[in-house]
Amino acid sequence: MIGTHLDITDRKLAEEKRRLSSRVFNKTKEAIIITNTDNLIIEVNPAFCAITGYNPEDVLGKQPNMLRSEKQSPEIYTQMWQSINEDGHWQGEVWNRKKNGELYAELLTISSIQDDNNHTTHYVGLFSDITKRKQQQQALELKAHYDELTQLPNRALFTDRFNQAIAHSKRTNTLLAVCFLDLDDFKPVNDTYGHNVGDQLLIKVAMRIKACIRDEDTVSRQGGDEFALLLGNIESSIQCEQTLNRLHHSLAQSYVIDGHTINISASSGVTLYPTDNIDLDTLIRHADQAMYQAKLIGKDRYQLFNIEHDQQIINKHHQLGEIQQALFNDEFCLYYQPKVNMKTGKVFGAEALIRWLHPEKGLITPVDFLPIIKDTELEILIGNWVINEALKQLDLWKTQDIELEVSVNISSYHLQSPSFVTDLEKALALHPQIDPRFLQLEILESSALGDLQSISSISKNCVEILGVNIALDDFGTSYSSLTHLRNLPAKTIKIDQTFVRDMLDDPNDYAIIDGVIGLADSFNREVIAEGVETSDHGLMLLLMGCQKAQGYYISRPIPADNFSNWLSSYIPNEKWKTMGEKVFSLKEIKIQLLRLSLKRWQNKFENNIQSSAEDIDHWPILNKTKCHCGILINRAKQEQIFDQNWLKTMEEAHNAMHNIADDLFNKYQKGDVNSARNGLKYIQVAYEKMYGILELEVNT
Repeated sequence: MIGTHLDITDRKLAEEKRRLSSRVFNKTKEAIIITNTDNLIIEVNPAFCAITGYNPEDVLGKQPNMLRSEKQSPEIYTQMWQSINEDGHWQGEVWNRKKNGELYAELLTISSIQDDNNHTTHYVGLFSDITKRKQQQQALELKAHYDELTQLPNRALFTDRFNQAIAHSKRTNTLLAVCFLDLDDFKPVNDTYGHNVGDQLLIKVAMRIKACIRDEDTVSRQGGDEFALLLGNIESSIQCEQTLNRLHHSLAQSYVIDGHTINISASSGVTLYPTDNIDLDTLIRHADQAMYQAKLIGKDRYQLFNIEHDQQIINKHHQLGEIQQALFNDEFCLYYQPKVNMKTGKVFGAEALIRWLHPEKGLITPVDFLPIIKDTELEILIGNWVINEALKQLDLWKTQDIELEVSVNISSYHLQSPSFVTDLEKALALHPQIDPRFLQLEILESSALGDLQSISSISKNCVEILGVNIALDDFGTSYSSLTHLRNLPAKTIKIDQTFVRDMLDDPNDYAIIDGVIGLADSFNREVIAEGVETSDHGLMLLLMGCQKAQGYYISRPIPADNFSNWLSSYIPNEKWKTMGEKVFSLKEIKIQLLRLSLKRWQNKFENNIQSSAEDIDHWPILNKTKCHCGILINRAKQEQIFDQNWLKTMEEAHNAMHNIADDLFNKYQKGDVNSARNGLKYIQVAYEKMYGILELEVNT
């Protein structure tokens, strides 16, 4: 009885265990699939059907590979069965396909079932659907590594790709191009069409960039309308430039968005690793600097980073800091170069010229530091300082009964700064004893080329509201235009020293000065010549109708403390005063010009023959028809103000002098210097003959 009772109990327990297993098999949320040793499905649970969409009759007797997708490589399944055969189980993630063709991800565990003799009788697979988890994971990864708008890699992923690209560059010994690209004038697109259109444009730009580069290259959106690129396997800079040319051409094509046709371009900069062998942040900064240079040049282009140029930028920042500190330390001062009326001998004004009294380097001239501050805020600060210092000097001179016009140089950037007129008004208000007309603003003529309308408006406010004077400086060095004289309220035109310095030697410079003086007279403007270095320069200018001058012959720039002493001891040039007091006929003017040019030519030629070849700056014009005298004689023939026989005699003497000069010049050039020097007496005889012919005409 006891044995029978135990059998009944065992059967009940076995039955309960079977029912429990059945409930687990049918109720569990994990799919279960059982196969025999031939890998044929013999059992699936309801969860399997719910996940895959297959009914039991669809799969029984078939192999599990009917679920397989092509998302995994065959190697994965080889590794799976190797693990099952060796270890009795395998676990991992696989992508399979449902009955409706939809892909799903599953976390799969496969175990082998053995009998009492350790022989495999079945295989059991358990899996759960982890598609949503994978999608969430993918979304998080996308958000962490990709730009939400364009779906391009973001900064974080770009950094990772860079590290991989660097390693590849080292392995293959190829170049890696790091590019930085920025759209030109993107803001107006947002302002005109709205941010939605702007976003759509960025998406299309991203697509075009991806289409222009290879799959192994990387483009990343860095933010806004800025993109960074990694171009690997670059053999040379030319290959990189070809890609950039293709890219810029593509981006410049029209975009059609919401019915709007939009045209936009891009500027980019590029640096090459390992030529530029630094970390990613620095490479990006270098590419960004090159991109900025591309924009400065004119946009819609690319620029290769130049290491030397970068060093220049660093040096410039250092120099700007040093100059700014000098301003705070009161290391600047003004020198004053006198301006005189050659006809009367009166000193009527002075040009204020900045100097830097460096505590270690000594006196530094403006040519060594003003170009550094060009178009910077520091240029405005120093410009305002110059104006204030000049006004202080006018105040001081007034107490010494010195009344002079002081001119200060104003850059275009300073003049067009928003606060220029206000700052000038405040500066004048601090010196109420000074008549504003004694302050003259010298504006470079080339400045007017930038924005004539703006400069004209500001200049008129300075003249009409504040009462200062305007001078147009360096006239003739740029595209001198009648428009400038008509629209700019410049009382004075300043002839540039480059023309004045060579006017005695170069007929072209003489002609330019003659034209400027004619323009000034036609527009009722005063004219002053700078760069007067000899007495003869002044005499020729007086003959041409220019009475005011400044230059080294009169005086070099003088420290403010020494100016009053110089002024009290200044002795006017008597030749200038005598020339200025006379009234010459046109004929007499021509003769005086012939005298001056002839004297200059003869002195220059003789000095060169007497000098060593390395000490010769330039020769006087040896072509007898193109030198000053030759041109003056030819014009005199056309004007018919001289006796034709006298002109013929003069021309013959001039030709004879040039023939002698040609012979001596050829000897000098061939190394026969002594013969050339011995022959100078013949030049002197020819010169005296020409001078005698001129005197004969004067006395006629």
